[in-house]
Amino acid sequence: MSRQKLKLGAVLIGVGSGSEKELWRDPAVPLDASVNIDWYVQQAREAEDARFDFVFIVDSQYITPDFPNHHLNRLEPLTLLSAVAAHTRSIGLVATISTTYSEPFDIARRLASLDLISQGRAGWNIVTSQDPGTAGHFSRTAHGSYGDRYRRAGEAVEVVKGLWQSYEDGAFARDRDARRFLDPDRLHRLDHHGEFFSVTGPLNIQRSPQGQPPLVQAGTSAQGRDLSARAADLVFSFARSQEEALDLARDVRARAVEYGRDPAQLLFVPALGVTIGDTDADARRIEEERLGAGDLQAALSMLSRQFGGYDFSGHALDAPFPDVPAPAEAAGITRFHDEIAVVRRRGGTLREVIDRQRTSWLRLVGSPATVAREIAAWYASGAADGFNLFVQHPADWARFRAEVVPLLVAQGLFRDRYEAETLRGNLGLPIPANVHAREPA
Repeated sequence: MSRQKLKLGAVLIGVGSGSEKELWRDPAVPLDASVNIDWYVQQAREAEDARFDFVFIVDSQYITPDFPNHHLNRLEPLTLLSAVAAHTRSIGLVATISTTYSEPFDIARRLASLDLISQGRAGWNIVTSQDPGTAGHFSRTAHGSYGDRYRRAGEAVEVVKGLWQSYEDGAFARDRDARRFLDPDRLHRLDHHGEFFSVTGPLNIQRSPQGQPPLVQAGTSAQGRDLSARAADLVFSFARSQEEALDLARDVRARAVEYGRDPAQLLFVPALGVTIGDTDADARRIEEERLGAGDLQAALSMLSRQFGGYDFSGHALDAPFPDVPAPAEAAGITRFHDEIAVVRRRGGTLREVIDRQRTSWLRLVGSPATVAREIAAWYASGAADGFNLFVQHPADWARFRAEVVPLLVAQGLFRDRYEAETLRGNLGLPIPANVHAREPA
């Protein structure tokens, strides 16, 4: 099978996530961007004009006052994307929903609704929720162990996919001369009974033109890789090097084979941040100015989140990194804690760890030609089938669309028009067969 062209997603983070804490100070970013539907619609339309595959909405429920700005005040993903769907025609709409704090029937119905509203453009980013404090919002006393949350996630995905097959195609009348509105033989209960869920079904909504939304999953732990291998269509990662990305892709594809899946159907889309200047030197200057303007307390708070809430503010920045144990589950971010272990062994400092955290995924800094060349190199090596671009400073976003994308198109790496009307179609993914579908007469 010939390899598809690059896939591009746009992560919309409003006034700034943990990687871009001072984004709200950019005069081109509305101070209410994270709750401004007009801003989201504008970003989605701009991504669509550049023929991106999808916009991507991250989410979590727990906050403290020192969380990243975008986390503090943001719209719920499915509500937001339903509004965006009405103002766009081709771009995919990927929503983050937690399997830890949502029931499968609710997930299936809400995503199926977005999928029909958008005529087949919905996608689901599967998460298990990172912050233990979330439990208190849902009448729970505990978050659950990492292993339990991933087993629950795996079962939840299977239940959701089963519910999405409640109706066969052709279940409803297509003209007024039909004998009845519903053919009951084409409606199917699920009757699932598992470790975490007992769900009867059926779901009260039909399938969309794409059959079911594509599934996105991120996670570099063994459990995360296994869930990706079992269920994901797109694997989202935070790889910073081609070697790291290739290791993940090889491992997940090998696991997918064990589950009887075609490994060529998995697409790997690492996170990407860009700083673009007229020249490479100009871009480096802009990047250094932005890093220098960072809020130290915000950086310490972000680090605290990876250590179960430990307060680092009492430690000297240029002393060796303190002997603070990682949580038992390391918040699921195993790579980050592995890197900290290396820093500790050679006597690295707290400041060094903070600097590493600020660039916790691939950042390309340079002219449009340099950025395009690096993207092409990752694609050529097989390290990436595309990228999930964090939309940060508007100037970089505009230059990426206007200058980097045309270079990728000119090289034959990216589309010059949409190939299909659904997200699954534009990603080159087949429509899943309904398990209840009958053989043609």
